[in-house]
Amino acid sequence: MNAIRVLAISGSLRADSVNAQILRAAGTLADTEVKLELWDGLSAVQPFSEDDEAEPGAGVQEMRAAMGAADALLFATPEYNSSLPGQLKNALDWASRPYRQSALTGKPVAVIGASPSGFGAKYAQAELRKVLKASDAELVGDELCVPKANSVLGEDGLPVDQELRDALVGLIRALGEAVRAGESA
Repeated sequence: MNAIRVLAISGSLRADSVNAQILRAAGTLADTEVKLELWDGLSAVQPFSEDDEAEPGAGVQEMRAAMGAADALLFATPEYNSSLPGQLKNALDWASRPYRQSALTGKPVAVIGASPSGFGAKYAQAELRKVLKASDAELVGDELCVPKANSVLGEDGLPVDQELRDALVGLIRALGEAVRAGESA
């Protein structure tokens, strides 16, 4: 049985954002049957324009290829002004094209939201889930809000709280189950 390839995408452009750190932790906690790869090319995705759809830039092509090669996607988003970051939305606009033939079509996806606030990027997750659903992706699991995110990871990079560890493992397992179910369908 081949390892399930999960492409992890942080909605933050900061290299060491708490969302990227939580994705790294998820990869460390994942079962050996799951290989989680953190994609860091979000800043290279050009602004979306229908005028460029026939010949998208290298950043768009690389993102689509990475998404297409993955069995599942795991997003972690911060929250900016009660919504998802503009660059993440922009990337999803590119990824959703062409409709029903895109890198997102039928792809199992899960969403995490981390924020220093007490809400854990709840609004951003709702927006992200809405965009993914409209893009014909297969949403897996419930939202996973990580409030007070600046204090949830220990020096080892892993969650200090067992409940968050269990939630991350559960979400990764749910993605794996969705991939396996799709393979047997």
